[in-house]
Amino acid sequence: MPDYGHELLFGTFITPGADDPDRVVALAELTEAAGLDLATFQDHPYNPGFLDTWTLLSWVASRTQRLRVSANVLNLPLRPPAVLARAAASLDLLSKGRFELGLGAGAMWDGIEGMGGRRLTPGQGVQALREAIDILRGAWDTSTRALLRQDGKHYSVPGMRRGPAPAHDIGIWLGAYKPKMLELTGAAADGWLPTLEYLQSPDRFTANRLIDEGAEKAGRDPRQIRRLLNLFQVDFAAAGRGFLQGPPGQWVEQLLPMVLDEGFSAFIIGRDDPRLIQMFAQEVAPALREAVARERARTGVPAASSRPAAVLAQRLPGLDYDALPPALAAHAVEPGDRDYERARHSYIRRGSPALVLRPGVAAEVADAIRYARGQGVPLSVRSGGHGISGRSTNDGGIVIDLSRMNSVQVLDRDRRLIRLEPGARWGEVARQLAPHGLAMSSGDYGDVGVGGLATTAGIGYLARRYGLTIDHVVAAEIVTADSRILRVDAGHHPDLFWAIRGAGGNFGVVTALELEAYEVADVAVAQLTVDADDTAGLLTRWAALVEQAPRELSSFLSVFGTARGPMARVTLVYAGDDVESAQHALTPFVDIGPLLGQQAQLMPYATLVAPPHNRHHGQGLEDTRSGLLHHITAEAAASMRSMMHSGEVSVMQIRSVGGAVNDVEPEATAYAHRSQNFSVIAATDPERVAHLDRHWADLRPHLDGMYLSFETRDDPKLLTEAFPGPTLSRLRRIKAEYDPDNVFNRNFPIPPARDVVPQR
Repeated sequence: MPDYGHELLFGTFITPGADDPDRVVALAELTEAAGLDLATFQDHPYNPGFLDTWTLLSWVASRTQRLRVSANVLNLPLRPPAVLARAAASLDLLSKGRFELGLGAGAMWDGIEGMGGRRLTPGQGVQALREAIDILRGAWDTSTRALLRQDGKHYSVPGMRRGPAPAHDIGIWLGAYKPKMLELTGAAADGWLPTLEYLQSPDRFTANRLIDEGAEKAGRDPRQIRRLLNLFQVDFAAAGRGFLQGPPGQWVEQLLPMVLDEGFSAFIIGRDDPRLIQMFAQEVAPALREAVARERARTGVPAASSRPAAVLAQRLPGLDYDALPPALAAHAVEPGDRDYERARHSYIRRGSPALVLRPGVAAEVADAIRYARGQGVPLSVRSGGHGISGRSTNDGGIVIDLSRMNSVQVLDRDRRLIRLEPGARWGEVARQLAPHGLAMSSGDYGDVGVGGLATTAGIGYLARRYGLTIDHVVAAEIVTADSRILRVDAGHHPDLFWAIRGAGGNFGVVTALELEAYEVADVAVAQLTVDADDTAGLLTRWAALVEQAPRELSSFLSVFGTARGPMARVTLVYAGDDVESAQHALTPFVDIGPLLGQQAQLMPYATLVAPPHNRHHGQGLEDTRSGLLHHITAEAAASMRSMMHSGEVSVMQIRSVGGAVNDVEPEATAYAHRSQNFSVIAATDPERVAHLDRHWADLRPHLDGMYLSFETRDDPKLLTEAFPGPTLSRLRRIKAEYDPDNVFNRNFPIPPARDVVPQR
């Protein structure tokens, strides 16, 4: 039999003895601590000497952080599949994707009947198991809202609501020995989970062949079925006494052909012996992994695909899915995958990428870039996916999704030095910094990802007091177009360090940022709802007060078109907890217009930007226009009034900048707009874009520059609005150095200078 290419797994088969439950749990915890992947437990509900397996699985999952858990195998006749589907998805969600479903047709029928189960013949058991698998998969499929209906001979569901969807694609591993069960394994399961000592007739070679034949008959690739193996008669000894009865080196020699020649990729030892578990984890598992990796590299065995046939059928012609490195393939999402609906869209824009890659470390990002460059399709990079410009998804291309790279660390509290990965959400950053008395200005919405905002500028609720987010970046890790992993700061690649603070999306994938945070605990927040019928007057009064206010105060004003006319919402944030000073700064704003509602309170900054964790499905306004204003003059306000009273523009938002933002010299970062006081954005529905453009053209003479991330047009002529002449010229030279082939060309692509020869 061939090597099917699966990643190797190593685990334990622990006896769930009720006489000493603490020892059972301790062995599972040891399984994790030793570095093994999986803890499994037999399921015999009729045996009063055993703990209930489902309760035990839940308890162990809660006591561990990384360990996968599974029954070995669950007794289906006593666990109805509709309820089992709900329980499995729930445990998978609670454990963050660490549950696998080992499942059996039933045995020891006297005990099953004694608990009220129905005795089945072997043929009936196979049919019941097939029906159960259909119910399980149907219940987990939330891509349709149709009720799940099945009229089976053994299990029926007249009209079951689907869901919840599990956290990952739960593997269904069958304990199978007889030909019909083996055929079913190939046709419908994700894995085969036998015990070596029970594989007699048919033997393991014939059984593997029957699984392959079952898969091919069902139109599946046999490589989709993982082969796992329980091993009971094992021990370590100084000298070899037989199969898996000897030193660790002998174990490796004897298990290696079972991987390379028979296709087994998971080995589970059934000895409740702490010493044996530790030696298996520390001396056998790493050595076998190394030996298998060496042989696979020599023979060119491709990584296995665990995708079902329906998913494989949707693969885009011309994209070499099989060439994905195993570490990327393990977390990749394709059309038809359960996670595809959650991975394909951004918050604003709907997309249909051919492949979403979800790397976990910088080296995997490098592999992803290397792979994507060889495919000849559009490449997008996503941190949080909220970006208004909508460029973090595409149609028919590849998305590098950084959501798994989401750590937040305080490196040095005394220096206020923090390290953020790009997939972290700013609301979570605020929450994790709060116990340290730190904060970082981060827009106005907690679901925004770190990567996009912190490489473009970062206009947030604390901007006038502390400046832009990029003004606090002191170092970064970036993977460039040629897959180099570079640390950039003032002393290392200073030109690239300058460029990523304002134009980061053009130069690579930023995989970590180091920033100097600032001391912020509570902030004073006021929310005003204002009748905006006198839109021009409201805007000029608000803007004048903002410019006169102390730097501690930043404000965002949004105007919405409603059936009764424009309505405004004003957010005022005073960066400090001095109530008297905050009140003095906030009070003048109650006179900007007729108030429809108001509230003010002192709150932690983390509460202000708490993440709602919204699901992204392209629900936003897809067309936006962005510009910067030095001041809101009467003429600019009149233009914006005309825009919002037309009924053709859905929303306009103005954000205050100035203050500390303008203390920075224009040439210090690639964001050169350091004299303006306001950023303005307007958005509307797709069918009214022409009207928006007409109104924007009227406002355009009053604008000076653009905030890149709020603009959805990609006209190259707009580059000089985002990057003034000297800035753009310098960016083009750096682009030619680090991305001469313009690999990163989705986010306001900067053309490389033609007269620069890249240095390596």
